[in-house]
Amino acid sequence: QVQLVESGGRLVQAGDSLRLSCTASTTIFSRYALAWFRQAPGKEREFVASISRNGNLDYADSVKGRFTISRDNANKVVYLQMSNLNSEDTAVYSCAARHTILTAPLSRGDDYWGDWGQGTQVTVFS
Repeated sequence: QVQLVESGGRLVQAGDSLRLSCTASTTIFSRYALAWFRQAPGKEREFVASISRNGNLDYADSVKGRFTISRDNANKVVYLQMSNLNSEDTAVYSCAARHTILTAPLSRGDDYWGDWGQGTQVTVFS
């Protein structure tokens, strides 16, 4: 099991950019697939983006072209760079991990991902 800690969430204005970070405790970080999910008030948690152990990327249509997921295996961090934020991006963002040899495709279902962080709040105001 891996411990995940997110950071970087805050109150921002529509159109701003923001980068979230998620630091992992495992020594075998490179063997994990990683993902970001978000949950807005009153809504179910939804997939945002994922990155496989070899760098294959997947994005939800709602964030494609605006968000970028990346990983730094040496420092055991996964990032979510968000740009052109709007009010619909307001949510608690959580990172998730799964130890897998698969490189693609990775499931977008949250039951696939075994380890979760506590989340970080992103609020976008107009």
